[in-house]
Amino acid sequence: MAPPVSTGRDAPGVAAAPAQGALRRSKARYRILGLLAIGTMINYLDRTVLGIAAPQLTKELGINAALMGLVFSAFSWSYVVAQIPGGVFLDRFGSKLTYFLSMTLWSLCTLVQGFVGSVGALFACRLGLGAAESPCFPTNSRVVATWFPQQERAFATGTYTVGEYIGLAFFSPFLFALMGAYGWRSLFYVVGAVGIAFGFVWWAFYREPHEHPAANRAELDYIEAGGGLAKHERKADAAQQEGKPAKGGFDWRMAGKLLRKRQLAGICLGQFAGNSTLVFFLTWFPTYLATERHMGWLKIGFFAIMPFIAASVGVMFGGTFSDWMLRRGISANVARKLPIIAGLLLASSIVTANFVESNVAVIAILSVAFFAQGMAALGWTLVSDIAPAGMLGLTGGIFNLAANLAGIITPLVVGMIVAATGSFVWALAFIGTIALLGAASYIFVVGDIKRIEL
Repeated sequence: MAPPVSTGRDAPGVAAAPAQGALRRSKARYRILGLLAIGTMINYLDRTVLGIAAPQLTKELGINAALMGLVFSAFSWSYVVAQIPGGVFLDRFGSKLTYFLSMTLWSLCTLVQGFVGSVGALFACRLGLGAAESPCFPTNSRVVATWFPQQERAFATGTYTVGEYIGLAFFSPFLFALMGAYGWRSLFYVVGAVGIAFGFVWWAFYREPHEHPAANRAELDYIEAGGGLAKHERKADAAQQEGKPAKGGFDWRMAGKLLRKRQLAGICLGQFAGNSTLVFFLTWFPTYLATERHMGWLKIGFFAIMPFIAASVGVMFGGTFSDWMLRRGISANVARKLPIIAGLLLASSIVTANFVESNVAVIAILSVAFFAQGMAALGWTLVSDIAPAGMLGLTGGIFNLAANLAGIITPLVVGMIVAATGSFVWALAFIGTIALLGAASYIFVVGDIKRIEL
């Protein structure tokens, strides 16, 4: 007779027969990570599709470079304002409901953009998109902190972050072809519908560790031993099952105390710098290729792949390298900060694109800069490492608020520079300088990587 199979709910003493040895750890956390990666990919397609549509859309709606910079930045206005409320909502109602509502609402805003007929309507849709997307990355960070031990968090963060770039790399040719065949409005219809559908997939399959049918006791113990928040989540879910929100309301005094901590202030400045490079690629990059480099649609679709593939490699390399150092006893200060500092320093090389004529050389330079920005995309791992107990949503909201000021400032500055000079030369110089300032913040401001005590 075959031995009984453990369901993952058994007591530790009966988890496995003695002949079998220790219970083999399940891998349910990787299924959850897959959901995060797909959700993040859709998230960035939704916020980036306007950049792909921009060269055609601006002609139809009569929008100049300065006004288009304003439209690009509108997303981040509401995105930044909604960060702290989104973090508080996350702390109160948990990851499953927050992400479901965020995903379906932002995708609906994307879908509606396909019907706009004026700059005002487009601007309103971008404001709605930003507000709806605001809880996404705090939720990602919370899920990683809940499901993964510390020594796997950089890998997990890198894996879902790579979804930003993989989706843009491999879907860009399809999106440019779709726009060429059916017009810019079709982009919003398709991407919005896909996001709404995935919102229901998330609702159907996401579970917390202690209630996931595929997570056994060995995996739960492994998560908790590595600093995962499974115990905290059990308390939160128990409160919600009784009809009460989990503890963790917003307190301005606590927010002020968090902001005065050098760890949080420093990584916010550094993330602002890294996001400035990212935002350029998400907004102005296709227009740069079309106007500054005079490329056609097919060539843009092909060349647009390269920097995003490079960025995806950079994300995975940075996260894997960071965890590798941590597992070998290297301090968190070095393991977490070294890839970010090196990435920001290398990202400043984007300015050298101003001094070459070959389109191939330009794409190579931009690919190196975006690879480096991907390396630097470990900020959310540090949020998991430094957030005070029970305040991950609030800490993530503050971090994302400060970091995504780049989404407001960068498109506006680039748009004004292009409108004033008719060129992207000084725009690339601006991006490179900000990257250097971000590296300086991690070197001189952040200090020790340790959990903040309030």
